[in-house]
Amino acid sequence: MTVVADVPWLVIPTYNEAENLERVVGLSRETLAAACPDGFRILVVDDGSPDGTGAIADRLAAAHPDEVRVLHRPAPQGLGPAYLAGFAAALDGGATHVLEMDADLSHDPRDLARLLAAVREGADLALGSRYVRGGGVAEWGLLRRFVSRGGSWYARRALGLKVHDLTGGFKCFRAEVLRAIELSTVRSVGYAFQVELTWRTVLAGFRVVEVPIVFRDRTAGSSKMHIGIAREAAILVPRLRRSGWRPPHERALGSAAEAGERPAAEPASSGVRPGE
Repeated sequence: MTVVADVPWLVIPTYNEAENLERVVGLSRETLAAACPDGFRILVVDDGSPDGTGAIADRLAAAHPDEVRVLHRPAPQGLGPAYLAGFAAALDGGATHVLEMDADLSHDPRDLARLLAAVREGADLALGSRYVRGGGVAEWGLLRRFVSRGGSWYARRALGLKVHDLTGGFKCFRAEVLRAIELSTVRSVGYAFQVELTWRTVLAGFRVVEVPIVFRDRTAGSSKMHIGIAREAAILVPRLRRSGWRPPHERALGSAAEAGERPAAEPASSGVRPGE
């Protein structure tokens, strides 16, 4: 019997993160080395940062060739496309799990082990949640807290989901999930990308759990959030519901039913159990 190695990949998109990259990669390496006895990969996806982030990533990859890799893109094209490029590289590289995390240390790299453990224990997607018991945010003003929590509430209501934190970007997927939700058809560019991935995961029948985390504001570099990203999210959420997207196996069953055919087999669903 062949035993498949359990090799997670962590995808970190960067743009002008020269002040943070070395530390976030170092802390991530420490955590993943303890949690992943079969090995791991950290993939930095840099969008042509003018501050030298890409060169720092290359230096880290040269120092740790078995653990760190770099994907250079010529210019910033949005958070969603950067993650999609990283996910494709991870899946092509044989990843068993794919994690995503911000580069600015707003996500604690030590929590990578907790997300990975949740998936190994049966979840299909584990997401770091600010809005379940034990989670929270630090160093945020009242207005930013209101906008963030209100955005998640709006997306939950509009999409009919029970997941509390839909806009967060600290996640761990089983590789099979990313293959099933048709990444090539995802069109979100900004933070709405996170909403769309979780929404597709739930619709596809996968089990989602929320792992409480504390989100901290960056201490170095500048935020990439701007009004255009918030506007995109507000517009896209109702469009997602109207899009009628369904996972491929449901479309196949629907087509067979319309043609009066009986499908040979119905794919098993792992069920959905959003975190409480």
